[in-house]
Amino acid sequence: MKPKRPMRRPKRMIVPKKCSFCEEKKLPWFSEVEVLQRFVTERGKIIPRSRSGICAKHQRRLTSSVKHARHLALLPFVVRV
Repeated sequence: MKPKRPMRRPKRMIVPKKCSFCEEKKLPWFSEVEVLQRFVTERGKIIPRSRSGICAKHQRRLTSSVKHARHLALLPFVVRV
């Protein structure tokens, strides 16, 4: 039988402590595609609050803005390979 190797601890992500929208005193808006793309992965998924560092209020607004931009074809739903 092989000896077991010790399990590796997952690396902790460094998450920004402050919400970028609160600091700029702006709201996520569906027509600002460059801003929305920062919070969407290359596969088209919306990045969760725990990874993005956004407060709950702006995360809710960001989610609806991304969905609105997708509906208007400003952002893709999925990325084709």
